[in-house]
Amino acid sequence: MISDITGIILIDHGSKRTAANAQLLEVVSLFQKTSGARIVEPAHMELADPTLAEAYAACVEQGATEIIIHPYFLAPGRHSTSDIPRLAEEAAALYPLIPYRITKPLGVDTRICEVIQQRIDDAGQ
Repeated sequence: MISDITGIILIDHGSKRTAANAQLLEVVSLFQKTSGARIVEPAHMELADPTLAEAYAACVEQGATEIIIHPYFLAPGRHSTSDIPRLAEEAAALYPLIPYRITKPLGVDTRICEVIQQRIDDAGQ
């Protein structure tokens, strides 16, 4: 259960393509509706705004007393294991009283397999 004062940041790679960046906004909106979380912000690692630092600040401005950062990636690669922790540390330095945690990326999960199956079924129609 997500506390009313927990800030959630969903961070992806970021893209030069506006449509790709807009997809993260859709995921953030959907997550906020389905989870009931009050404070949910998007962030892009690079190539687009908002940055992780901007999203972190937005969460704090909305009253977050802790931040959970979710790398919106499939697998644990350099970005989720090195780059995002570095960016999070830099963002958090401005708010030393606001702790943060970083989740694992999406990874291996049967629910992802269900989505893959649905995409395959949709492609056959």
